[in-house]
Amino acid sequence: MLLIKNGKVFTMTGENYENGSILIHNGKILEVGLDITVPEECEIIDAKGGWVTPGFIEAHCHIGLIEEGMGFEGNDINESTDPITPHLRAIDGVNPFDTAFHEAIKGGVTTVMTGPGSANVIGGQFAIMKTNGISVDKMVIKTPSAVKVAFGENPKRVYNSKGKMPITRMATAALLRETLVKVKNYKSRKDTATLKGDNFDIDLKMEALIPVLQKKIPLKAHAHRGDDILTAIRIAKEFDILMTIDHCSEGELVADYIRESGFPAIVGPTLTFKSKIEVKNKSFTTPGVLSNKGIKVAITTDHPVVPIEYLPICAGFAAKAGWNETEALKAITINAAEILGVEDRVGSIAKGKDGDIVIFNGNPLDSLTKTLYTIINGEVVYKGDV
Repeated sequence: MLLIKNGKVFTMTGENYENGSILIHNGKILEVGLDITVPEECEIIDAKGGWVTPGFIEAHCHIGLIEEGMGFEGNDINESTDPITPHLRAIDGVNPFDTAFHEAIKGGVTTVMTGPGSANVIGGQFAIMKTNGISVDKMVIKTPSAVKVAFGENPKRVYNSKGKMPITRMATAALLRETLVKVKNYKSRKDTATLKGDNFDIDLKMEALIPVLQKKIPLKAHAHRGDDILTAIRIAKEFDILMTIDHCSEGELVADYIRESGFPAIVGPTLTFKSKIEVKNKSFTTPGVLSNKGIKVAITTDHPVVPIEYLPICAGFAAKAGWNETEALKAITINAAEILGVEDRVGSIAKGKDGDIVIFNGNPLDSLTKTLYTIINGEVVYKGDV
């Protein structure tokens, strides 16, 4: 049992405590409030007026799939040999011993959504997992949690070099539509065979996309440019499926259309050089503009594009650009949890949720702030200079 006391507790539920306490038992939050009775044999952490927040959530990254300092041997992010690979599973490529996991923990990031990159039109299945552990199977919260699709420059560039489709945006959209139609037909044949009791040959590519058609998981759409964002929305509406718009660099230019779609945006990476045409209009004002339009927004580092430990700093720069500070903090906690569909476990400090808590010596959106403690599932996994 663990008690955190004397902290500025930011619950992300709308109720904060200037001198609050949190009681955690068996990895879950048991109580949050001002006056909590200290149980016997309870470990106590005195926050000494520090900021206490839910563990941060990185809603789009490639941690564990492209490992720090490993080169080709640790690069498992893109299977760029076939543009349609929905059956690839992040859990089969993530290395929990990637040193970036420790950096994430030091930065207060306790949950990540990690998966394939954007070389392929359909890249594979993402997983949502905790950042502490040595077995992916034990770290996972939800898998599969989404299927990655990519629009814009990346699939064009990769397959132009191979002299095969797609080398145009039209072809990228066509391949995605074609595959989704194949999945509908496959499922129809499978359902008929099941009813008749006939044998049926399983196709893993098709199986991976059935949960998308059933709206059990979303497409996770890599889309920077405004027209690519609208193409992603167009296809999602055609097939009546769920989707998140990831990166959304030109989201400001098409904000009204994103709002009308009802899809959330995962914005970033913004703390980088404008390295290609489709990110020329990226700006830290984008999260605030979208949020003020009523769009649910999370922020991403797209690790390793921006080191994952700088997730709260990216939120801080969005606040510096004019966004409400509380909303910026929500973007890396409760908003991210809700967009990923895991708000029942993480993203806020509330009774029954996972004991994922971070204690800072000040505002975590400030670059000078230090992490004092990172707690995952009620266990202290990092202790700074207290």
